[in-house]
Amino acid sequence: MNKYLAIDFGASSGRHIIGTLEEGKIVLKEMHRFDNGPKKRNGHYCWDIPYLFGEIKKGLKKCKEAGEIPDYLGIDTWGVDFVLLDKDGELLGDTVSYRDSRTRGMDEEVYKIIPEEELYARTGIQKAIFNTIYQLMAIKKSDPEILEKAETLLMLPDYFQFLLTGVAMSEYTEATTSNLVDPRSFEWDYELIEKLGFKKSIFKSLKMPGTYVGSLKKEIQEEVGFDCRVIKAASHDTASAVMSVPATDDSDNLYISSGTWSLMGVENKEAICTHESWEKNLTNEGGYDRRFRFLKNIMGLWMIQQVRHETGDKYSWDELSKMAYSKLDLASRVNVDDDCFLAPESMTDEIKAYCERTGQKVPEGTDEVAAVVYQSLVDAYGRTIDEIEEVTGRNYKSIHIVGGGSMNPFINSLTARKTGRTVIAGPGEATAIGNIAAQMIEAGDFKDLMEARKCIYESFGVKEYLPTDPVIARGKL
Repeated sequence: MNKYLAIDFGASSGRHIIGTLEEGKIVLKEMHRFDNGPKKRNGHYCWDIPYLFGEIKKGLKKCKEAGEIPDYLGIDTWGVDFVLLDKDGELLGDTVSYRDSRTRGMDEEVYKIIPEEELYARTGIQKAIFNTIYQLMAIKKSDPEILEKAETLLMLPDYFQFLLTGVAMSEYTEATTSNLVDPRSFEWDYELIEKLGFKKSIFKSLKMPGTYVGSLKKEIQEEVGFDCRVIKAASHDTASAVMSVPATDDSDNLYISSGTWSLMGVENKEAICTHESWEKNLTNEGGYDRRFRFLKNIMGLWMIQQVRHETGDKYSWDELSKMAYSKLDLASRVNVDDDCFLAPESMTDEIKAYCERTGQKVPEGTDEVAAVVYQSLVDAYGRTIDEIEEVTGRNYKSIHIVGGGSMNPFINSLTARKTGRTVIAGPGEATAIGNIAAQMIEAGDFKDLMEARKCIYESFGVKEYLPTDPVIARGKL
């Protein structure tokens, strides 16, 4: 029986999860969990790469100590962030986070070279000021010597696998979040890259999920005590999460990958790069089996996470949900996708200031602030459904919610009630399960994605919330 290890990075935490296939069901075992988050360095918010790689190795050692040695290993992370390496494979500059403000104004610099709608028609990727394309433009403007010295660009999951194996290989789903990939060729848009003044040579040809990367380097083997096969998962965490959507057929299903971000959309076989989808800021990110995740990035649980932290984590998620439930009659709303909520000094103060600027009642206590956040998020879901249905010409009666948010009955029931759709919630560890599923398909445990999804449904089950059901006051994460 093979053992599969998912090393699953989120923007606020990471985990090592072993998966096995036992009596036709996927069984998970958590081996290691650790905190993550950008830190100020040289005036920018940066990822602590030595710490994160140390946590990867710490988790591998725990697998060895517990006798849970993986045969296969895959890594997934959030999108858009990357490293630049010199000719010796060493880091050039700091690994700056997408939440940093260095990209401010870089959209206009890009649009001087290629108009915004033309860029969308080429790549199908929604505008987000933190996309890799704008980060690279920021480097070009402020630190051009770094780009000149660069020999290789690797997205973060590719870089961590490079540290483990010594093999520099770029994966397709993660690369699509850069806004530099051609959705027709499934390859980097080298003409666009050259047009923007970036070096074509630093971009490695793209490989699909399931590609074998290599074995662990000798020094890594000696440090952690074993070797295993490193496989490209669907390296973007949302691509892995969508793999785990437990749809038992290929019919139309909406999904929300609910975590720090809420990624809401549908799966398509072809990218939709029309004027209408551009106007609605919908995106076509790469998925497993050359599918497209036609979705919108919506600010997710980040806002309520920050509100909770600003109380000194005084309240549990259950308590916050009950507090918000008691104030559901509050009419104030915010646009959760406004850039002001990306990385404010105080999320609570920013929410209050937004309500004041827009002439709404300013929420007074944490209960009212929580009610504004939760209801604004669910309202964004409703608007996004309308936009997706308008562009695709299809109607969707149900929403699959996977990831951490799927374990919160308050959000799930509120979403069902407000959108008028049945919510099908679960599994919770969606990204890790999808990561493991890609490995299992490659190893031959499943013949294809649909067989894997049927097994996920049978292994973890789901919970349904009907639009006619009352909103549930409690909530957990």
